Amino acid sequence: MKMTLSEIADLVEGKLSGDPHLEINGVSGVEDAGPGQITFVADKKNLKLLESSKASAVITSEGDEVKIPAVKVGNPYLAFAKMIEVFYPPSRLEPGVDSRACLCQGVQLGREVRVFPLVYIGEDARIGDRVVIYPGTSVGEGVTIGDDTVVHSNVSIYDGISIGRRVIIHSGAVIGSDGFGFIKTEDGSHYKIPQVGTVEIEDDVELGANVCIDRANLGVTLIKKGTKMDNQVHVAHNNVVGENSILLAQVGLSGSCRLGRNVILAGQAGTIDHISIGDNAVVIAQSGVAQDVPPGSMMSGTPAIPHNLWKKVQLSLNRLPETIKNIRKLEKKVDKLEDMEGSV
Repeated sequence: MKMTLSEIADLVEGKLSGDPHLEINGVSGVEDAGPGQITFVADKKNLKLLESSKASAVITSEGDEVKIPAVKVGNPYLAFAKMIEVFYPPSRLEPGVDSRACLCQGVQLGREVRVFPLVYIGEDARIGDRVVIYPGTSVGEGVTIGDDTVVHSNVSIYDGISIGRRVIIHSGAVIGSDGFGFIKTEDGSHYKIPQVGTVEIEDDVELGANVCIDRANLGVTLIKKGTKMDNQVHVAHNNVVGENSILLAQVGLSGSCRLGRNVILAGQAGTIDHISIGDNAVVIAQSGVAQDVPPGSMMSGTPAIPHNLWKKVQLSLNRLPETIKNIRKLEKKVDKLEDMEGSV
């Protein structure tokens, strides 16, 4: 496939600098790009990498000065992502249900569905148009899957779960397993609390490999539209995750938390149960959230505190041994002064 630089500029709504008829036949990173390819630079400090790059053109920020043909845009990352989609379009799968798949009574399939071997679909499940379900996946009784959703291999979707449109679920994910709820009895044993709620996943959500989302005790565990989860995220029962939130690898949400819109929880961050995290809040990696987080705030540490305060605390820790040593010296001086006053 080939495109002219002018066509690329039109596609990404950018400003062209250089030969509009220059042909581009591929995309690549700035250090790996070769002749005929277009690359991108989103950070001014990386512009120097273009000096040794063999790329024929670059996507860069508005106002950047470069020596090779360029398409200048407000968001180079986004423009480059669109170019990757153009030069590496997803493969188109032929619709059909493999004879080695098991479809139970009452299953409803939309148009152009592809179901691979060793897929199980339970009774009365409803599968939307152009859905793809890869091998080894189990879809429970009464599950609903919306149009254009892709479910990769070895995913387990328990009974009664609702999944929206254009959702991507990566391999090994488990959706709708029981919430972790037990009552300790007088004899010390643990009595299981029935988990009879469900999970609802709205449109345009992406779930990474081995994500686990528990069904609600009562009611619903809700993942709102546009949310993206990295690998090995755990969402416990009755959580609500707001629109367009980002949960990075190994994040853990305890039960009944409420996350607002555009929340970011970085890798290995965790929460106690029954807390709220406001819109546009950010929790830094490996932080432990033990209280409500205000909208728009950035939190760090365990227990999590405002990030700027956390940075001051970390700087203070480096000086703590010397500070303790000085305090002990002062204590000895005070003791001597008190002894002198007592002897007068």
